Amino acid sequence: MNKLLSGVIASLLFSCTSTWAQPVELRMSWWGGNSRHQATLKALDAFEKAHPDIKVKPEYTGWDGHLSRLTTQMASGTEPDVMQTNWPWLIIFSKNGEGYYDLDKLKAELDLSQYQAQDLQSTTIKGKLNGLPISVNAPVFYYNDVTWQKAGLAYPKTWDDFFAAGKVFQQKLGNSYYPYAMVDQDVILLLNAWMMQTHHKPMFNSDGTFAWNDAQWEEAFSFVKRLSDDHVLPSPKTLSSYGKGNLYEMKPWINGEWGGLFTWNITIRMFANNMTSPAKLVLGDYVMQPGTEESGVYFKTAQMLSVAKSTKHPKEAAILVNYLLNDPQSVEALGLERGIPLNKAAEAQLMEKGVIDPQDPVIAGLRQAQALHTTVVATPYIEDLQVIDRFTSAREKLEQGQTPAQVAADFRQQVERIVRRVNR
Repeated sequence: MNKLLSGVIASLLFSCTSTWAQPVELRMSWWGGNSRHQATLKALDAFEKAHPDIKVKPEYTGWDGHLSRLTTQMASGTEPDVMQTNWPWLIIFSKNGEGYYDLDKLKAELDLSQYQAQDLQSTTIKGKLNGLPISVNAPVFYYNDVTWQKAGLAYPKTWDDFFAAGKVFQQKLGNSYYPYAMVDQDVILLLNAWMMQTHHKPMFNSDGTFAWNDAQWEEAFSFVKRLSDDHVLPSPKTLSSYGKGNLYEMKPWINGEWGGLFTWNITIRMFANNMTSPAKLVLGDYVMQPGTEESGVYFKTAQMLSVAKSTKHPKEAAILVNYLLNDPQSVEALGLERGIPLNKAAEAQLMEKGVIDPQDPVIAGLRQAQALHTTVVATPYIEDLQVIDRFTSAREKLEQGQTPAQVAADFRQQVERIVRRVNR
């Protein structure tokens, strides 16, 4: 009888031990190219070796279709436990801050000391930390050194220099030469910087309402009109004549007729690679209004790691997020696949290893922006595709002869309607 009882007890203990020994399984999703996939898989392999009680099922895709897939998952509560997410998606999935797990509740598993307060603020909605930011971008000024040497000009430091360059390019180099070329998203950010320096007001308040009054809106679109009138950058009509491709693939950029950019530091590698030798892409000063400390430089969290609101394993998900962003093995494996890390320890490690080169224009551009004073808070409204489309239309109307006041009134009305729909 005692032997039988002992056998039963042993069997029960073995059963319990087997149950306890089952590792927690997490799902993790991200998008990207093959190099990012392989780097992330390498980091996950290291994580599982360091945490044998946690297994991670990877779910990765290219960029195309990733948002639609995630939208379906979020709507049905079947999203992965850990997700690489895009900062502008916060307004889609987490308007009230409750679309993702609040990471402030997982501080015991997360080293938040490696981030600046402003970086965490960018991913905080209504007091809830919706994700840990991976990297950050900022638009800055870059130049084709050969083209500007031909024009005989120094890179602009002030807005007077900026606008004066247009006529010099036209007179010295010809009508097809412009000191800058920009897509409309870049033009909106340029306008926002100028208005911040001039009036210390951004285009959008945090709730999506406009901050500028009637007179300021007229001034804003007068600035936009002047960009074409003063031959600073190609008009919408001129730009559209080259098709819908990327600026860096267009002939005027490749042959140096478009002499400069105001664009995200993280994107300029593609522009630099499509220049005709011996031209190089070099960083210029951030154009400023004399007498102001406010630069209006706009920082945007490039990506973040979020934990699903519906996860059954929040603690383990936080351990994974912390490992990916903080652990030296993961930092080495991921490198710069998701940009320059905002995590201070990760950045220091990559600097020491020579992965981050301070002379690289991508790095130098971000460092320049980070050294400037700014009170701009990133907003998804300024990058909303519908808003950008309305801005393109507004520039076309200016080109057709409508006044800045007329264009401003129409733009405001249409965008206010867009924002109301987004905020429903």
